[in-house]
Amino acid sequence: MAFSFFKKSDKKKGEEVHGGSKYHELTVKDIIQETKDAISIVFDVPPSEKISYKSGQFLTIIVSIQGSEVRRAYSICSSPYTDSDLAVSVKRVDNGLMSNWLADNLKAGAKLKVMEPMGQFTTEFRSSNKRHIIMFAGGSGITPIMSIIKSTLSQEPDSICSLIYCNRDIDSIIFKKDLDYLQTVDEGRLHVIHVLDNAPMNWQGYSGLLNHEMLSKLFERIPDWGIDKTTFLMCGPEGMMKNVDTLLEARHIPKEKIFKESFVQGTIDKDVKKRVPGRDELTAHEVTIRYDGQEYKITVPPNKAILETALDQGIDLPYSCQSGLCTACRGKALSGKVRLDEEEGLSQSERAEGYVLTCVGHPLTDDVVIEIG
Repeated sequence: MAFSFFKKSDKKKGEEVHGGSKYHELTVKDIIQETKDAISIVFDVPPSEKISYKSGQFLTIIVSIQGSEVRRAYSICSSPYTDSDLAVSVKRVDNGLMSNWLADNLKAGAKLKVMEPMGQFTTEFRSSNKRHIIMFAGGSGITPIMSIIKSTLSQEPDSICSLIYCNRDIDSIIFKKDLDYLQTVDEGRLHVIHVLDNAPMNWQGYSGLLNHEMLSKLFERIPDWGIDKTTFLMCGPEGMMKNVDTLLEARHIPKEKIFKESFVQGTIDKDVKKRVPGRDELTAHEVTIRYDGQEYKITVPPNKAILETALDQGIDLPYSCQSGLCTACRGKALSGKVRLDEEEGLSQSERAEGYVLTCVGHPLTDDVVIEIG
C-alpha cells in the first residue's frame, strides 16, 4: 500500500501535520445527489494546497459525531487528469454512522478534515500503453472504477475499457449519466454493461445473479484482446467479489491479471468483530513502535489490537477503516511475530516482506518491533 508521510517542516497554510501524516481542512464546494442514497462530495482545493492523488485511491474523512471522532475511507471518483476538483462518493450504509451523517447533515460551505489520499488500487497511465481493462463493479464500488475509466480514456488513446456494473435496480446506478456520456464521446473505447437484480418490465439488458452462463454471454459482447493485453479489476460488496473471483478462476484467468479493492464501507461500521480462531488463547506482549522519529513501547492485552492499544495510550498513529482493509495503518515488523485477524488488505509479497496491519494485529512474542512510515 502506498503512503505519503511528511516531516513537520513540510507544513503549508491550511494543512495540519499530526503524527507524521498530512491532514487537510477542505471546504465542501458542492454536494451532488447521484441517487437517492448516494452523494458525491466535491471539495474546493485552493491552488496553494494542492493535493496529489492517483485514480483508485481514497480519502479518509474525519468528523466528530456524538462527541467522538469518527474516521471513514471513501474512494475518490474524480480523475487527476480530467477534473479540476477533488471529489469522493458516499453511499448510505444500513446503520452506517458516517455515511448517514454526511448524507443528512453536510452542506456546501462546510469544512471537513481529511487525511492525505492513500490506496494501492492504482495503475500508471502512459500514452504508449495499449491494453484492455475489464472492470467489475457493484453499487458504490463504481467510485474508484469511475476515476480509473476517466484517466484511462484521457491518457491512453490506444487502450479500451469494459465495465460490467451490478446494481439493485435502475435507480441505484451511480454515475449513469456520466457513463452514458463517456460511451458517446469515446465511442468504441468504453463498453458498459449493466446487470440489475430487479429489472423493470422494459429492461433490455441483463438481470439476476452474475453467474457463469451470464458471464460467458457478457464476454461475447466485449472485445477480446487476448490475456496478455487484458487486466481485470473488481470493486464492490464482498459477495459480488467472491462470485466474480470464482467465475474468473473457472475461465482460467491468471491470478496476477486480477486486481481487487475491498468494499470498505460495507464492513467498517460493524460493531461486532468476527471471532478469529485462537484469539481467546492470546496473551499480553510488549510491542515497540517506531513512528515519525519516535519510539514507543506498549503492552498489548489479548483482547485488543496493536493500534487500539496505542490510541488508548495517546499515541496518534495513522489509521482509517480499522478493519484491515484500507491498510492506512500498515507497518513493517522488523522482528517478532504478529498475527492478523484479516489479511485481505495486504498482497502476498507484502506479507512475505513482513508488513502487518496494526488495526487487526496481535503480537505473539515479546520482541515485536514495528516501523511505520
